[in-house]
Amino acid sequence: MFRLPPLRAVIAVALLATPLAAEDLPIPEDTPVLVVSGAITNTNVGETASFDYEMLEGLETRTFTTKTIWTDGDQTFTGVQLSDLMELVGAEGNEIKATAINDYAVNIPREDWVDDGPMVAFLNHGEKMPVRNKGPLWIVYPFDQKPEYQTEQIYSRAIWQLDRIIVLD
Repeated sequence: MFRLPPLRAVIAVALLATPLAAEDLPIPEDTPVLVVSGAITNTNVGETASFDYEMLEGLETRTFTTKTIWTDGDQTFTGVQLSDLMELVGAEGNEIKATAINDYAVNIPREDWVDDGPMVAFLNHGEKMPVRNKGPLWIVYPFDQKPEYQTEQIYSRAIWQLDRIIVLD
């Protein structure tokens, strides 16, 4: 007589056969400050990965102090590593187009998405950055830590008032 396997065995086999999904992104509870679209695999609002301010604060963050050509003196930034954000959304492209509130846009190649590279900063000196002061988000590089970041090309990629990223194929 044929016997069916116990339900626990069927569930275990089904779970083992199912690929692990990327970390599920929660739905933003507040107005998104950043929307990532394009060649990504992990989404939460349609075909985008949308983040409100609290969601970004809840991710693993990094802090560094550097000087910029747009500000006076040392600036202490806190934010999410660009590399971590791209990994979280499952970025599959080789470049991103980062766009500001005023539609100014820059392209940032994948080789910049490194662990000790740029971050999407949301705090400056421990305070939220208002739109009038380059906020709410600023892609900033650790200029003082790496002399190779002190070039016009890299400076041009440090976009403030960021609100959109498109991952390009």
